[in-house]
Amino acid sequence: MRTAIIYHPDCRKHKMVADHPECSERLDAIQDRLLASGLDIAVPQIMTSKASEEDILRVHKQAHLDLVKSKIPETGLADLDGDTWLCKDTFKAAERAAGSGVFAVKQVLAGQLDAAFCAVRPPGHHATEDTSSGFCIFNNTAIAVKYAQEQGIERIAILDIDVHHGNGTQDIFEHDDNVLFCSIFQHPFYPNTAIDSTKTIINTPLTAGMGGDDFKRAIIGSWLPAIKRFKPQLIFISAGFDGHLEDDMGGLTLVEADYAWFTDKIVKLSKSLECKGIISMLEGGYDLSSLGRSVTTHLKSLAEV
Repeated sequence: MRTAIIYHPDCRKHKMVADHPECSERLDAIQDRLLASGLDIAVPQIMTSKASEEDILRVHKQAHLDLVKSKIPETGLADLDGDTWLCKDTFKAAERAAGSGVFAVKQVLAGQLDAAFCAVRPPGHHATEDTSSGFCIFNNTAIAVKYAQEQGIERIAILDIDVHHGNGTQDIFEHDDNVLFCSIFQHPFYPNTAIDSTKTIINTPLTAGMGGDDFKRAIIGSWLPAIKRFKPQLIFISAGFDGHLEDDMGGLTLVEADYAWFTDKIVKLSKSLECKGIISMLEGGYDLSSLGRSVTTHLKSLAEV
């Protein structure tokens, strides 16, 4: 598959309090592993454009956008929601993170790419229409999905593999029958939202200690049949890697091979359904070593390297 990494240096400029797990070193760890693996040569890296206000307002309320802007400090840090801090360059990073998915959609719909991995921060899947939380300011994936819908894409699947439930994304699309949202996550765990499923909301909770075998059974038993029935034209992956055994943010025991298995399954399914493409957006993943290795594995499967 023609695959690219979508990034921007501004995403490294977002700073939070010392020792915060959602740090710029996450992107450094990914880049270091790409260099070590040779994927920096095999997979092109393209700088994203930034999201416009129109892009952000497809999902978020004006009051939320205004609040974020008003809290950007001239110096030091400002607390946004108790989990997320802002620095003077945070909005620059958030614009690029929110714009990366839109940029990737444009590349896919123009026939330039079959798949993209957006190596950006801050993450997005906990952000609702009017709130930030869980290190997330704007919902990057939702913004890209709304843009794709405006371009005429009728059926879109969002597959969230972060250790935390994608509550913000679910909240945004729970009444949209043209979006299939699937989230596999540790439960009970943050953000402690309701986990009911519907025709287009597939919630798949795992308990702490579960690993690859449980993950695979859940994907095969609930996700794959739902995706086949839904027949999406475009697939988004909310790619959180904090379910890894080495990541103490959660209690699942996944390893790189599990992420490779999942990505391989989705790539094959995408081809069989003649999807226009796959767009993967970085969410969680806070142990730097396992994050770098997992992203590299994920990318190899996306690119079939």
